[in-house]
Amino acid sequence: MRSRYSAYVLGLGDYLLATWHASTRPVALDLAAGPGAKWLGLEIKSRTEAGDAATVEFVARCRVGGRAQRMHEISRFVREDGRWYYVDGEID
Repeated sequence: MRSRYSAYVLGLGDYLLATWHASTRPVALDLAAGPGAKWLGLEIKSRTEAGDAATVEFVARCRVGGRAQRMHEISRFVREDGRWYYVDGEID
């Protein structure tokens, strides 16, 4: 999760796609579309792991157009061939 947050901060779309599970991965990402976010921090609230499945609850803070915002999500991950992949998430 932390590496994906860092990839958003740095605009590393290729890394995000490579760590996204094939069953839910978009064809492409345009991180430059829309107003740019200035990412301010990531807080991991909880993490659970059961075999090859995991969830991570987090809050990411950013500033868009001078306004502070936060994104609260519970993300699902799956492990395949020893690597973790993002599947999807519920945004609160």
